[in-house]
This record gives sequence, structure tokens and C-alpha cells, in this order.
Amino acid sequence: MTRNQPLMFLRKFMGNPKYVGSVVPSSRYLANRMVSAANWQQARTIVELGSGTGAITHAIAERVDRGHQVILFEKDKDMGRKLQNDFPQFIRETNALHLVSQLKKHNIKEVDYIFSGLPFYNFSPTMRLQLMNQCKEALRPGGKLIAFQYSLQLRELLSQHFEIESISFVPLNFPPAFVYVCRK
Repeated sequence: MTRNQPLMFLRKFMGNPKYVGSVVPSSRYLANRMVSAANWQQARTIVELGSGTGAITHAIAERVDRGHQVILFEKDKDMGRKLQNDFPQFIRETNALHLVSQLKKHNIKEVDYIFSGLPFYNFSPTMRLQLMNQCKEALRPGGKLIAFQYSLQLRELLSQHFEIESISFVPLNFPPAFVYVCRK
């Protein structure tokens, strides 16, 4: 993590807490918990929603090779530029609400894993539902949505769309977080 990454994150949170969701980037403990839920030998196409300044992206980058295709979604322009500079090998898109159409643009029909740092409960119910539907449509059968949240509020909505394989607690993050591993 670069020195200005936490400062950039804090500035973005102060400017729009509804979409950033936290005052600091995710910890390496949270990022590692999330990426450890994936089978990297079988995965080929990976999506990250709400990539922010790249805390989880960095953990993904450590596990992928040339055979993997990674698409990052980050709406904030400054954070997006940082992602492009730090991870030029990955495709970058902006709006996760258009996940499926953005994937089609890159000739991607389905993905193996979606990692999400989006603060779902900060969004309207309509937006949450649209994001869930986009994730479900984008995943291959048996594919996984791996998302972190700061509460268990998302459990009911996720269970309506996916089979929840596990929910784990990561205390070494600020704020502490829950990681949901959900299968299509």
C-alpha cells in the first residue's frame, strides 16, 4: 500500500461516504481471507467490484498468471486512474450496474469469481437488487461471489440469489468485516 493510499481513501469517504463505505482501505487480512476462498488453478476469469485503491486487487494480482483475465470495476475517476497505473495488466471498467454488458464488450460470457468490496447496504434497495442480478447473470454455474460487508444485513438478500457456503469474521480490519462466500 502506497503512502497516499489511506489519505486518498479518507478524502473519497469524506466526499461521498455512501459509495466509498469506509474511511480506510481494506486490510491485507481481509484481502487474503477473500482471495483464499478461490480455487486459483481452476479460475480463468475474475471480476472485482468496487476496487477502490487496490487493496484486494493487490492480493488478486499476487495469485494470477497470464492465463487469468481480470476485470476491475471502480466508478471513482481518481481511484480508477490509480488502479490503471498500478495494475496495467488488468481491464478496468467503471459501473458495476452494467457488469454483464461491460463483460460482453470484452467477449466474456461468464466469470468464475466476483470479488466485491461494494457497500451494498449503502445503496437503494433497487440498486442492491440490480447488482445482485448482474452478479448472478455474470457468474458461470458454480461460480462464486465473494463479498465483504461490515454487518450481517446482506445475508437474507444473498440467500435469495445464491447458496451461501460460508460467512467468516475478519476482526483485523477497520472496521471489522464479514466475508460472504456464495455459489451460483
